[in-house]
Amino acid sequence: MEANFLTLSNPGVAALGNLPVVPLDEFRRSVISGVNEDGWGVSSFFSVELDGRNLLICVLRDDSSSKLHLLSCEVGKSYKSLTSECAAFHWFERELRESTGIEPVGHPWLKPIRFNTDESPDPGVTDYFTLGGEGAHEVSLGPVYSGVNESGHFRFQCVGEDVHLLEISLGYQHRGIESMLVGGPTKRTLPIIETIAGDSSTSHTGAYCQLVEAMSGLQPSKYAQMIRGIAWEFERIANHTGDLGALAGCVAFLPTQSYCGRIRGDFLNMTASLCGNRFGRGLIVLGGVGYDVGKARAQELIARLDKVVPDLENALDLMFAEQSVLDRFENLGTVPKETAREVGLVGMAARASGLSCDVRTHLPYGVYGEHPVEEVVLNGGDVLARARIRYDEIRQSLSSLYRLLSSLPEVSPCVSGTRDISLASDSIGVSLVESWRGEMCHVALTDGEGRFMKYKVVDPSFHNWFGLAMSMRDEQISHFPICNKSFNLSCCGHDL
Repeated sequence: MEANFLTLSNPGVAALGNLPVVPLDEFRRSVISGVNEDGWGVSSFFSVELDGRNLLICVLRDDSSSKLHLLSCEVGKSYKSLTSECAAFHWFERELRESTGIEPVGHPWLKPIRFNTDESPDPGVTDYFTLGGEGAHEVSLGPVYSGVNESGHFRFQCVGEDVHLLEISLGYQHRGIESMLVGGPTKRTLPIIETIAGDSSTSHTGAYCQLVEAMSGLQPSKYAQMIRGIAWEFERIANHTGDLGALAGCVAFLPTQSYCGRIRGDFLNMTASLCGNRFGRGLIVLGGVGYDVGKARAQELIARLDKVVPDLENALDLMFAEQSVLDRFENLGTVPKETAREVGLVGMAARASGLSCDVRTHLPYGVYGEHPVEEVVLNGGDVLARARIRYDEIRQSLSSLYRLLSSLPEVSPCVSGTRDISLASDSIGVSLVESWRGEMCHVALTDGEGRFMKYKVVDPSFHNWFGLAMSMRDEQISHFPICNKSFNLSCCGHDL
């Protein structure tokens, strides 16, 4: 590599003065080479105004060394786009242009991804692509639905039943999360973090707490880390179970749909037994956890698992043994490995396309440092692979849950957190976790008083929405519900 990156562990913190600021040309060569040649992942890319300068900051994930590499450069009102040489930056640069006005010159498509500014973009930038010619037509879906879907707009360019292009417009759930975090941490910061994406509450909270703990010198106990791990794996199982049931419903296989709907509720109720909230809110706090589990409750949860797991396995085995289901899933919505790598997919969607990218394995944090997770990677990249990987990860998470619950000590040590937080001043910190959808990245920069002057969140859906669009290329439009559910991405997690 040409540049000397700032290298951190996960989570990691350093003085802002240690963040290299290199010339733009060197920055471009270094980050593009890191992604294209060394196989690093783009975890975050954003700008910040520091001492009167606009800095671009890039956080790259290096799975081979279990490290994070950070680099920055100073820019004016524009710079030469990275996207033309490294497609993984395309969504980040569209966000950058929309939120700051900094122009990535040469970017192929600068349409806003959220429309969250008062400034009206140029009409030519906001227009939808259209397909011309005889037989071409357009189908619009959303953002208002008859059900309780999150708000997203999908526009299909078709010839007959075949989709040639799916254009996805988001931003309807925009709440200004990142701007509300500036000036923190305060007593409202944690509740805001918990609601970034409701189905990933414990994952976002864990990423935030790890980040603040690293920047303040707090060290949660081993016992508290075990309880956090229990919460994360319950969250993973509940969501994978619900998605597999919904996938079964997409192809009218009602036995699995009905069973998984009920069983997902069982797992959410087990999370509620830990802290009183089915999404785990209030369980993970700064410095520890907000509720104890204890040996007696752990044994109760093991008994509940023993009861529900056979029902879950039966429901899923029925689906994966049914030929009519397999016929609908196989070779549908395929995202090839090279495409997944090029556009920067993360999480189980990337692993279903053959990519190795599990933060729990490659940059272990918390309980996963002592209890490693064996990464599940499948080939195929189709709906079937994305369904199978969910089942494999459920089995894996159940194994982790049984191990963690059975190894809790007889006498519970102190697990309570703290409100007395003092962050390192003039610092930058990064925290990655592997949620059930994939990699989450939280980055914070503090000012001279140890307050957040910038807080950047990248939810896995931010990486993967374009993957859904790619999965629909040359598919029939009637296949969209199945492809969409096989990713099951978050609108509010993306919109922030």
